[in-house]
Amino acid sequence: MYDVIIIGAGPAGLTAGIYTGRARLKTLILEAGIIGGNAALTDLIENYPGFPFGINGPDLMDSFVKQAERFGVELVQEEVTAIENTPEGKKVVTTEGEYRGSALIVTVGVKRRELEVEGEKEFLGRGVSYCATCDGAFFRGVPVAVVGGGDTAVKEALYLAGIASRVYLIHRREEFRANPALLERLYATDNIELKLNRVVKNIKGSGLMNKLVLYDKVSGEDEDLEVEGFFVSIGMVAAGDIIGDLVETRDGYIVTDDHMQTSVEGIFAAGDICAKQFRQVATAVGDGAVAGMAVTEYLKES
Repeated sequence: MYDVIIIGAGPAGLTAGIYTGRARLKTLILEAGIIGGNAALTDLIENYPGFPFGINGPDLMDSFVKQAERFGVELVQEEVTAIENTPEGKKVVTTEGEYRGSALIVTVGVKRRELEVEGEKEFLGRGVSYCATCDGAFFRGVPVAVVGGGDTAVKEALYLAGIASRVYLIHRREEFRANPALLERLYATDNIELKLNRVVKNIKGSGLMNKLVLYDKVSGEDEDLEVEGFFVSIGMVAAGDIIGDLVETRDGYIVTDDHMQTSVEGIFAAGDICAKQFRQVATAVGDGAVAGMAVTEYLKES
């Protein structure tokens, strides 16, 4: 029996674990994917305080992990399949077994939104990817494309520009919504070519993808774009499938109060899975700290 079970080992989950571990609570963190979450897949984090020249995402998350482990937090890589609120505590079922805890913190974060076009699923892992940091090295010296208009899409295009021969950045509008500092770097990068006012109609290939069909919203014509890699970066959606209707949600995101408490006593949430406006590493860390302290107080009063 654990005092606290945390689902998700991203910035929020690891921070919550640091606080509960330091409070001498028996803490388990469960993670189905990469320790560090989406932050561990980010090439460069420039807006996290304390690093004036930025820091590599994996390095930052590795520091979080080491700090949590120093306070006795147990990290286990297992996929959570169900959560139950029982009279004996919170029951967490995984692909390997089950765990019980007196309190639960859900920090499962978000996942990449799919483009939902013909060929996307067919060529996933065969040219189509949702993570440039993960898969960019497979496309050294060949042309690739990125679709999206926000910070993540621009960051992925800049990262790939140092690997691929050419990067096409496809955006359905004329203007980007990305940070101006990122856009300055984008416009100054010679091997990035913008494909504006275009949408991806389908993905083609034989075995491996080798072509995108774009629709030009201005001319009304189709355009073939020959690339060997295609990175989808059109935003995020809540990754809280395991939550179901256990707690109150809004558009898939968990509703919490100021103490990160959900609608169910003893179940807290933190980070990008929460219903809120801003989702950054710094805000996830803040949520995790609040959740960790709130859980500590909750268990003292229970």
